[in-house]
Parts: sequence; C-alpha cells; structure tokens
Amino acid sequence: MTVGAGGANAARTPGRRRDARRNRELLIEAAHEVFTEQGLEAPLDVIARRAGIGNATLYRHFPSRAALVDAVFRDVLTDTMTVGEEARAVEDAWAGLTGYLEAVFAVLAADRGTNDLMTTHLEGVDALQSVHAHNRETIELLLRRGRDQGTLRADVTTEDVLFSLAALGRAVPALASAAAPDAWRRPLT
Repeated sequence: MTVGAGGANAARTPGRRRDARRNRELLIEAAHEVFTEQGLEAPLDVIARRAGIGNATLYRHFPSRAALVDAVFRDVLTDTMTVGEEARAVEDAWAGLTGYLEAVFAVLAADRGTNDLMTTHLEGVDALQSVHAHNRETIELLLRRGRDQGTLRADVTTEDVLFSLAALGRAVPALASAAAPDAWRRPLT
C-alpha cells in the first residue's frame, strides 16, 4: 500500500491538531491569569505573550474577546449555576439564599476577571447570558419561598436584590484590596 500526498498530509494533521489544542489550552490558562490580575479589559497581546504564542494564533482560536472570555470562564459560570441549583434545593429559603450569595461573592472576591464578567454586560458570551437568567430565577424562587415561609419581607423584590448585589459586586475588588480579602462579607450580610 502506498501513501500518496493526501496520506502524508493526513499523517501530519494529528500533530497539528495536538499542537493547536496545546496552544488553545495555553491561551486559556494565560487569559485566566491575566483577567484575574487585570480584569476583562486586559490587552489581548499581553495574554498572547504570557502564553508564549503570537497574536495571530490567539485570534485564530478566539476571533473576539467575547469568545476568549466565554472559553476562560465557562467552567466558573457552570459552577455558579450548580451552586444555584444546590441553593434551590435547601428547604429553608433564607439559608439557601444566603449560602448562594456567599458562594457567589467568594468567587467574585477571588477573581477580578470573574467579578468583571458577573457585574458588567459583555455581548457575545453565551454562558454568561445563561448564568444571568439562572441567577435571576434562583433569587426569584428563593425570595418567593422565603416570603411564603415568613423569613423575608413581602415587599422585597428580585430587582431590589439584584441591584444591591450588582453594586456590592463592583465594590468587592476595592473592599478586598483596601481592607481584607473577606471585607465583602459585612456589607453582604
């Protein structure tokens, strides 16, 4: 059996695919580090340099900032929805709500990129849209159950809570750097 030109190229393709996968992983790791340190507005060329890869390779894998952000934070966003599901399952709505918010804010305090992502609007990050919808549904459900259980005031709305959380979420990095890493806990309480 002879291998023609197509066969030789096919034999090299897995190496390129493996190399491309490695480059993608390096870019995602570097982007997470840079976004954690500098936020989502960090220059993409800094990410490419940190990964040891050229800008063109970055743009081949991630044609937009939103595509890169989606790849970097997809697991964190999925984890947030899992925490929301766990909070929904807690019988005591107040305990479910406070546990959920503490878990979300612990992530916001630990990672500036996640904080930026969760507290601002970034078009084109599909996983983020799902998390925002899930977050709203989780809070609505827990507030409704809390009112039914008598542990929450009847006049507290989802918008009240979301507005307060957004304001506090944006303040978390400043609180953490000016006071202590867990300084956000007091205003959340």
